[in-house]
Amino acid sequence: MVFYAIKPGLGKGLLKVFGSRNERVLKSLRPIVDEINEIEPEIRKLSDEQLLRKTEEFRGRIAGGESLEELLVEAFACVRESARRNTPEHMRPFDVQLIGALVLHRGMIAEMATGEGKTLVATMPLYLNALVGHSHLVTVNDYLARRDREWMGPVYEALGMTVGVIQAGMGPEERKPQYECDITYGTNTEFGFDYLRDNMKVRKEDQVQGSLDYAIVDEVDSVLIDEARTPLIISGPSIETADKYYAADKVARKLRKGVHYEVKEKEHQVILTEEGIEKAQEIIGVDSFYTGENMEWPHFIDNALRAHNLYKRDTNYIIKEGKVVIVDEFTGRLMPGRRWSDGLHQAVEAKEKLKIEGENQTLATITLQNFFRLYKKLAGMTGTAMTEAQEFDSIYKLETVSIPTNKPCIREDAPDIIYCTEEEKFNALVEEIENIHNKGNPILVGTTSVENSERLSKMLKNRGIKHGVLNAKHHAREAQIVAKAGQAGNVTVATNMAGRGTDIKLGPGVPEKGGLVVIGTERHEARRIDNQLRGRTGRQGDPGKSIFFVALEDTLMRRFAGDWVRNIMQKLGLRDGQDITSPMVSRQIQKAQKRVEEYNFSIRKSLLEYDEVMDVQRKTIYGIRQQILEGENLKDKVLEWIKDRIYYSLDFVFLPDGVDKSEWDYEGLANWFYTKFRRPVDADKLRSLDVKHIEEYLVEEMLRAYEMKEAREGEEIMRYIERRVMLETIDSKWKDHLYAMDYLRSAVSFKGYEQKDPKVVYKIEGSKMFEKMLDSIKEDVTELVFRMTVRKEDEEAGPHSYFFGGGESREFAAMSAVHQQMAAGIAASTQAGEKPQPIRAKKKVGRNDPCPCGSGKKYKKCCGRNA
Repeated sequence: MVFYAIKPGLGKGLLKVFGSRNERVLKSLRPIVDEINEIEPEIRKLSDEQLLRKTEEFRGRIAGGESLEELLVEAFACVRESARRNTPEHMRPFDVQLIGALVLHRGMIAEMATGEGKTLVATMPLYLNALVGHSHLVTVNDYLARRDREWMGPVYEALGMTVGVIQAGMGPEERKPQYECDITYGTNTEFGFDYLRDNMKVRKEDQVQGSLDYAIVDEVDSVLIDEARTPLIISGPSIETADKYYAADKVARKLRKGVHYEVKEKEHQVILTEEGIEKAQEIIGVDSFYTGENMEWPHFIDNALRAHNLYKRDTNYIIKEGKVVIVDEFTGRLMPGRRWSDGLHQAVEAKEKLKIEGENQTLATITLQNFFRLYKKLAGMTGTAMTEAQEFDSIYKLETVSIPTNKPCIREDAPDIIYCTEEEKFNALVEEIENIHNKGNPILVGTTSVENSERLSKMLKNRGIKHGVLNAKHHAREAQIVAKAGQAGNVTVATNMAGRGTDIKLGPGVPEKGGLVVIGTERHEARRIDNQLRGRTGRQGDPGKSIFFVALEDTLMRRFAGDWVRNIMQKLGLRDGQDITSPMVSRQIQKAQKRVEEYNFSIRKSLLEYDEVMDVQRKTIYGIRQQILEGENLKDKVLEWIKDRIYYSLDFVFLPDGVDKSEWDYEGLANWFYTKFRRPVDADKLRSLDVKHIEEYLVEEMLRAYEMKEAREGEEIMRYIERRVMLETIDSKWKDHLYAMDYLRSAVSFKGYEQKDPKVVYKIEGSKMFEKMLDSIKEDVTELVFRMTVRKEDEEAGPHSYFFGGGESREFAAMSAVHQQMAAGIAASTQAGEKPQPIRAKKKVGRNDPCPCGSGKKYKKCCGRNA
């Protein structure tokens, strides 16, 4: 690509000739608006019954090969007509609203001023895209989601479409039908958590969300910018397995090397012999490790043996302040905060007779940034997006288009008034509020914190000025009060974000007085938050005024602009108590805000870069899980994984390249094969074959062993065993991997001191850990699928109800420990409503507590009987 320098002044000239990118986009959309207007009289002639049948007609035409673009003009015209007939005020979308709707359909962000009817604008692209998939309208709180569904629901229903709404506290049985609707309203956190919850379910029929086809994010800057720094997290109590780690450690101390297990130091593996398995089962006191509730024991014992034989104190780790601290094998440096994954660290703690660390554990997590990028098509709308246009483009690939207002904005935005101290500022604020209140204008005062709103409220009470105070605790009440804030003489003190999504309509006689006056008590870190506050007044061509009071002691001024402004005030000879009003100073404050915005953008970008590592891994694991849940025949996948482990063991353990053939461990290979697949192979025959024929021979014998097991168990039971082993192993390993990645994230921050980029280290180490986890999954599945059996009582219950049962006490008790933990996390996150993130699961039910199934029995005598 070649870039040419533009002479100074030429850029403005080109802009005049060709127009800005925003102007060109608007110009390209106007002919489509004209087409919609042209067919409006024809659409208006349709009866209600004919309008109702339009959706069925459109879907038929799509099935016949027409595209959404070919249907757009007629579909938008139908929605416009439905809105005219079915909204309380018979709202007919203006031409500028049609432009906004076209921008949203094209997967862009529409910046529309307050009062321009974004809720109505969204109906057209939501309807059009729901013809070929599911459309989601994402908003910032439950109240707005419910309100918008109630307002706009009749518009869609008159066209033959179904409309749902997701609310915090809904159970899965309530959510599923709402998601099955053509169009669904809900909050960003509910959509995000439902995605995580669905990928923790163990039955496909329990998943609720469905496909992520098209979404419009209302107040897109709030959702994708302000809340993007906080990841969505579902966590649960760590499974109380400390006793098992200690028990496995006792087993490891009683087993004899060379008899009960073999140590492969080069490969960093310990392999239990058949005699070792029998001895371990005897010590633990169970008949078999390979029935439902005992399947975790081999994993615990394997880690205990590795801890005793491969991990040496003062070589691989040291004990410091009662904790195991890893020693870097390459540098010899301590690695505080790092933990070995897959339960190995806990096994070393048990070996050293230390307390095994227990804490809440991440079960599923995703950033809002990566969640919304899962949608096939994404759009957004807000009153303040242009200041963040670069971030929307770089992270979400969303172009921002500013939509013109239906009527010109005549609001007066006064320059900032600046004081030296907060006390002077608040005294002046109260004077200004009293003066305006006496004139009869309604006033909305925006503060940056609840503390400041309460401080101002106290001062107003002392002056005898009647007022209301709002914060973001009660969304429904907040919206109702803000909606009344335009009545003459009304004074409302609120946080800057109060009333987002709600228009303030002026009461009788207010326009003649000059409209609503908005007063900001402090500049926010982000310019668009200030613009949101300004936008509360001057809607739809109404008069209005906005003004900000600022003190040098304000957080923003103190950090970024205070010294510069203080010097200006000193040069002007201003004394304490005097104020300064200057457009130049206001511009300097905006520069300070821009610096803060750039800093916050860097934090969000860093979070995304870290999460992109997890995003690839998450998609891989969730993809495999979904294949399992959707009932695909898993036999081929299991056999593929088993073959992979055979090839790996040959190449890296028993017949490694670079080692003389006379030193290959044929006896060890034969023993390993029998231990894994319960089928003997002849070591002498192995010696007589070359590597290729050894591979073919072992694979052939493994397949025979598999067919024999399937013949014994029966085809249905074998498919169940495959499904159960794969799902439990994947979920258990993934949970442990998330735990290890949490520690890695904390530990890599210190790599900056070693002149290494922490993000690069995180990416490299995280990828290695993920590859090891995938190998570990295949290894465990290879062994467990041959060893697991279904007991007679389980068979009588039916394998699918036994493992995938949906809530009856017996089935819940039979679930593996990891799935009980996941179920607890899902339940807690669903019940949590709008509590602050991250959502934490409830504590594990105690053995003597009442059983949660409601039977009235103690947990240990009911659901906990087999847990």
